[in-house]
Amino acid sequence: MKIPEQMKHKKISVLIIPLAILIAVLAVWGPEALARYRDRNILNRIQTRESETGTEGYRYSLSSADRVYIVSKCLNNQIQPESEQNAMTRESDPIGLDYQELTGTYALVVNHKDSSGREIDESVGFQLCDQGIEDLKALGILPEEIKPLSENSHSAVLYSAIDVLEPRNNVLVWKISFTTERMNANKRNRLLDAYVDADTGKVYEFYVRTELEWEDIDPDEIVTRWSEYMGLGEPKEYEGVNPLSETTPYFKKYSFDGMGDGTTVVTVGFYEGINELFLKISR
Repeated sequence: MKIPEQMKHKKISVLIIPLAILIAVLAVWGPEALARYRDRNILNRIQTRESETGTEGYRYSLSSADRVYIVSKCLNNQIQPESEQNAMTRESDPIGLDYQELTGTYALVVNHKDSSGREIDESVGFQLCDQGIEDLKALGILPEEIKPLSENSHSAVLYSAIDVLEPRNNVLVWKISFTTERMNANKRNRLLDAYVDADTGKVYEFYVRTELEWEDIDPDEIVTRWSEYMGLGEPKEYEGVNPLSETTPYFKKYSFDGMGDGTTVVTVGFYEGINELFLKISR
């Protein structure tokens, strides 16, 4: 049986009116009810959230080139030889520097806490450095014969490398050193000095005793692989090198783009006689 057209319109009207009323009620009371529900889930409860600002956040915002540049500038501002070649003039670590009294643009300040403010043991530095040694050996930057660290013969000190004019730009770095207190200690195939990033574990500098001779070493290959490992750009050969800038004739210098318009100079060199290979970002 065919339903008259008029009855169809009547049924539709009956459905539309309640629906319109429901929509109007939701429009008036819905937002308020939803707000009360959200308040019950938020009020009187502690909410935790990852922040991208603060002590750790800004430090991770630094690029690899920025980090290398900051550490390089800080190392250049300390009066401290970095090789056994200069053992007679080696100075002790500058323990107890007062940040408020720093007058330079960059400073390397002894630290005893990580980026979250927790006390940190030197064993952490040893572990990071050992892993860094293995990474460099795998890349062919260090000879396979280089031995792991020994806590009996090495020390680890944590530093903050700080841009004094912009203190938010800072890098935590471990200095690992072979202790010179042991007389006639066997340094063969040993790491003597290194600076290691406390966050990334990357090795900024190293000095190692090796069985290699300078003729066995390809500085171009070493710096290219190291730049890839550090996440830097292509190395450029440093121009206008003073042959007296190093205490050895066996070295080659390179430059990388640093923070802003700055430049980081990297040196790969070798001390003949004691067979000491080094890569450094300091002068």
